[in-house]
Amino acid sequence: MAGKKKVAAFDLTADDAQYLALIISFVRGARSVTRPEISEATSLSRSLSTKFIDVACDLNLLKNGDIGQSTGGRAPRLIDFNENAGQVLVAELGATGFNVAASDLTGTLIESAYVEANVSKGPETVLALVEQKFEEIINAHKLKNVWGIGIGVPGPVEFATGLPVSPPIMPGWDRYPIRERFSQKFKVPVWVDNDVNLMALGEHALRKDAITNELIFIKIGSGIGAGILTHGRLHRGAQGCAGDIGHISIGVNEVTCRCGNTGCIEAVAGGLAIARDAEKAAQSGGSAFLSKILKSTKKVTIEDVIAGSENGDRWCVETIVKAGKDIGAVLATLVNFHNPSLIVIGGSVSNAGDKLLAAIRESVLNRSLPLATRDLQIRLSEYPYQAGLSGAVEMVINELFESETLRRWVAEGRPSPTVVHA
Repeated sequence: MAGKKKVAAFDLTADDAQYLALIISFVRGARSVTRPEISEATSLSRSLSTKFIDVACDLNLLKNGDIGQSTGGRAPRLIDFNENAGQVLVAELGATGFNVAASDLTGTLIESAYVEANVSKGPETVLALVEQKFEEIINAHKLKNVWGIGIGVPGPVEFATGLPVSPPIMPGWDRYPIRERFSQKFKVPVWVDNDVNLMALGEHALRKDAITNELIFIKIGSGIGAGILTHGRLHRGAQGCAGDIGHISIGVNEVTCRCGNTGCIEAVAGGLAIARDAEKAAQSGGSAFLSKILKSTKKVTIEDVIAGSENGDRWCVETIVKAGKDIGAVLATLVNFHNPSLIVIGGSVSNAGDKLLAAIRESVLNRSLPLATRDLQIRLSEYPYQAGLSGAVEMVINELFESETLRRWVAEGRPSPTVVHA
């Protein structure tokens, strides 16, 4: 998708690209700063920072802003990040639907929408709908300069290739070329990642709080997964599957997981597992609340269990509390190993609220080392509907402005899939 605006192109050395990336990253975070402030924050000399500020301006990434406040001499001209230099399209796929949005380069969402679509229908059906919504957003907002696309999926992803790998709830998606499909369609670079990784990035971007630099985001939905940030950067592991904690065994439980093993935390405390047990409780009369729902609707969902716990149904309350304690036991191991500052709980099961949160906290505190939990905060997500989309935007922007990627695409003046993914 070619933009109308022609910008300069530069052949940069690896060192040049690092300096340019450093300056862009700082100004993007600060939004509006003086040239001396840029030099001081990046530890670059005045001449070197000036050189690459000018390069960034020629690339339309930075621009001259208003006149700042004088500190005794001539009032300085501010340098602003140009959030409108390009746009990003993002999609967050779930089990029963997906969210799509467009964003400027600061991560501010221009528009978002939700579309019902069962992921089990396969990639051709679901991704055709995503493409359709992208085109509607492009046309509605007359977007002329899309620089990248970010997509989150509810399953393991080999990040280097953007390929889903044996995703349990996504039949027909194994190694489907999502990146190639969208790159060819929209002529922009594309990145694909697991949805919980993007939620972790989104929490970090939206909170703008140093506590999120060491963060574990736990998504408790149909399954259970974790996104891990270290020093503010996502830890994906060697193949991109770090954080797949749903298949950690909690020991004696013999429930068979969809992965084929027994005793996985996902098979015991995930949303599908709770709904499975809830239907049995409704059929046996173990829960009067759920029995009425089953008689009326012929099925029981995790939302019904949460409603039952809010209405004081004993089975529902005990089930939510037990799930929280089991999940907390697994998290305690992660706390001792990773020593995060913040754990954020999201996903559909997190709608159980304080009952679930209190049980998780109790289990983590009882099973973790005192030093690891001394300043640890455990919270429910404050951005349940935005974190994944905002994280997808951050993923794209982080990759576009990574120094080696930046070096390749500034030689053309704008990002392209052939150069970025070379």
